[in-house]
Amino acid sequence: MKNKIVIANQKGGVGKTTTVLNLATTLVKAQRKKVLVVDMDPQGNATTGAGIDKLSVKHSIYDLLVSDIDARTAIVYSDSCKFDLIPANRNLAGAEIELVELTEREFRLKQILASIEDDYDLILIDCPPSLSLLTVNAFTAANYVIVPIQCEYYALEGLSDLLNTVNLMKSNLNPELEIIGILRTMYDKRNNLAQQVSTQLVDYFAQQVFYVSIPRSVRLAEAPSFGMSAVALDPDSAGSEAYHRLGREVIKRLRELHK
Repeated sequence: MKNKIVIANQKGGVGKTTTVLNLATTLVKAQRKKVLVVDMDPQGNATTGAGIDKLSVKHSIYDLLVSDIDARTAIVYSDSCKFDLIPANRNLAGAEIELVELTEREFRLKQILASIEDDYDLILIDCPPSLSLLTVNAFTAANYVIVPIQCEYYALEGLSDLLNTVNLMKSNLNPELEIIGILRTMYDKRNNLAQQVSTQLVDYFAQQVFYVSIPRSVRLAEAPSFGMSAVALDPDSAGSEAYHRLGREVIKRLRELHK
């Protein structure tokens, strides 16, 4: 399957997990897709944001990465968001050290997903905000990258670093890896700087920038405290509507890429 998408940015606080949760939910609810979310961040925010108690799960992505247990034993269902999830918790922080001694350590996630990817229409992977071995595993396993970017002063510098990383991954580990789109998040059109950065993005990256931008939204910020995405909590809110449009754009781009 060629619909494994990593949502990544080496900069923190740009809306990666929010995008994973809300995009996955709208793909399930509005696009009728079967979706798996893989939480590769030791903070486990995608796990708790989907309403899953990360401390009580029987197995997590950590167990799959460091042992050879069946991937399906770690999959849980998010009743609030309606997608499947491979959860993460603090144990994952230890995987960095344990993976170093394993053979083909950069390909562990790819091997894990190979056994289950045909069960899903799309797989979305959430990453930590760093270029760690966990992030490398996510890039190696994925076919496509969505880059959330906040329209602020240092955004373009961070984007340049990420593009260099993607090119390195493509050259050395995963020749299939492509950027499917750059997503403007927490966008406030009343802010002059945000408008300037947005214009620069579109001027420089043209069609790689998603047409839709994600606005600042109270619902997007507070939804994880209810154990659900904003799309599930309040599908008619401004943020949810934006993610609905993103879902349609993602499906359209995937169809064009698969022609």
